[in-house]
Parts: sequence; C-alpha cells; structure tokens
Amino acid sequence: MPTKKEEKKFEENLAELETIVRKLESGDVALEDAIAEFQKGMKLSESLKKTLNEAEETLVKIVGKDDSESEFSPEQKSY
Repeated sequence: MPTKKEEKKFEENLAELETIVRKLESGDVALEDAIAEFQKGMKLSESLKKTLNEAEETLVKIVGKDDSESEFSPEQKSY
C-alpha cells in the first residue's frame, strides 16, 4: 500500500482521469492502448471514489448526530 507521500493528490488524479477520458473519446487510440488506458482510468476512478467517500464520512462526523454543526479545525482527528 502506498504511503501518503507516494499517493497523488485528488486533483492530480482527477486531471489524469479527465485526460484519459478525452484520449479515449477521441478514438485515436490503438485497441491495446485503449484497454490499458481504460484499466488505468478505472483504477483512478476507484481511488477518487474512495477519497470522496472518506471525505464524506469525515464531514458526517463533523456534523453532530443531532444535526448541530461543530467548527472544524485541522487539529481535529477522526481516528
């Protein structure tokens, strides 16, 4: 499993996925390359979904069960 330093930022992964989608939509890719790009895109998509789900879980924890909102500070950890 990659460390935090090795993991790309969400925005970088999203930009890379968008590039792959544009490349595949253009139709100017050999079949073998298209399959490889598609697989890479699927992995990026799963990583992005995981990041978004984790962010959502964090936000849900910040908003109290009684729908009260608490101020979020970077020092707060949800571990």
